[in-house]
Amino acid sequence: MLTLLKNVDTIVSCDEADRIYSATDLWLMDDRIARIGPWDAVPDRVVDASDCLLYPGLINTHHHLYQYFTRSLSFVQGLELFDWLKALYEIWKNLNGDTVYLSSCAGMAELLRHGCTTVFDHHYVFPEGAGDLIGRQMEAAQTLGIRFFASRGSMDLSVKDGGLPPDSVVQGIDDILKDSRRLLEAYHLDTAGGMRDLALAPCSPFSVSGDLMRESAALARSYDARLHTHVGETLDEEAYTLEHFGLRPVPYMERLGWLGGDVWYAHGIHLSDGDLDLLQETGTGIAHCPASNMKLHSGVCRVPDILERDIPIGLAVDGSASNDGSNMMEEIRSAYLLHRLHWGERAPSAYQLLKMATAGSASLLGRSGDLGGIAEGYRADCLLIKKSRPELLCAGLAPESIFGAVGYHLPCDYVFVNGVLRVSDGQVLGLDGEELYRRGVREIRRLIAGV
Repeated sequence: MLTLLKNVDTIVSCDEADRIYSATDLWLMDDRIARIGPWDAVPDRVVDASDCLLYPGLINTHHHLYQYFTRSLSFVQGLELFDWLKALYEIWKNLNGDTVYLSSCAGMAELLRHGCTTVFDHHYVFPEGAGDLIGRQMEAAQTLGIRFFASRGSMDLSVKDGGLPPDSVVQGIDDILKDSRRLLEAYHLDTAGGMRDLALAPCSPFSVSGDLMRESAALARSYDARLHTHVGETLDEEAYTLEHFGLRPVPYMERLGWLGGDVWYAHGIHLSDGDLDLLQETGTGIAHCPASNMKLHSGVCRVPDILERDIPIGLAVDGSASNDGSNMMEEIRSAYLLHRLHWGERAPSAYQLLKMATAGSASLLGRSGDLGGIAEGYRADCLLIKKSRPELLCAGLAPESIFGAVGYHLPCDYVFVNGVLRVSDGQVLGLDGEELYRRGVREIRRLIAGV
């Protein structure tokens, strides 16, 4: 299939040269960008993009999609991370396959409508008897046609072991590693258009043992897979690792073999200069989650210092119950305002944050040169918004800065994933939203019954 996006008003490429094209054709050949500019080929489909601003698909590098069904619950508002987790684990222990499928559909649909074409999800709650939860997430991603990078998360330290989660959502190391191997063989480096992948992702220093961290790293690396976990999110976490291991979180990760270009951490807020030195030396990355960090009063990531050191960094919405949305456009805006407030002139620009949500995020997932930019040979992932609307008056004079400096809150007019049109006129094609809502309401009632 050869698709011509004809005479695009503006293409913000986010490529290595930061090119911005005006009044330019973009050609999509099957799943790749075939050409930027005029071509004498005959297209199978033509989209008039003369009134459109076009950007690479946004890439979300840390999420907990199951939390979509525990958003905005009144009894956890105002709690900080440890107390927030303890309260919600009492609900999350009731997850099943339907909860995970429906919440994944709802969260990914919101992301997709707002221009996110690749989603990484950190799923680490596996109640006994809940079934193949990662398989249900893959099913949801296929329903929507979104690019999905799953993780086999894990927890093996319950309250009785000095951790936070209840006994009912932790597993033994042998069971975790067996299922991790099964899922790596099923989904890692999937060749179906690069639409699926899998990382191993033990939850956090206060819910997993050092043995599980070491064994997970060895297993992932035997498959050339990536590694992900929460690090440096709160001062409580820092106090925990100092008390239990005599080390700050990042040096503790170093002891466990959890540094390197195949590793990225969620949050990375409370990092010392020495911690940043280790990340810089090893190429370890950070998924920045500004809205969640603000809501849970976790702190402000040292993004200017991270950028100055050229440490890999991408953007993420984090869990739906700590955000409580799934919208990467809003995340760019949140990051822009947070860092302007906190850092002043040192804050990243609106365009730097767009690059963080595209090329930067692609680098965390090991997809540099493939995703996160508009360039020939890249995957055909892009979003288009029509500029002739009151909300964009004057904003179109600096199209590279719109999402951060102005903010854009409408669904996209078009979203392509792997060359396939997945959103048109703000609607996810092939998704029955009314049916998803009805089933979602029933499942939420079951999940939170008795709370």
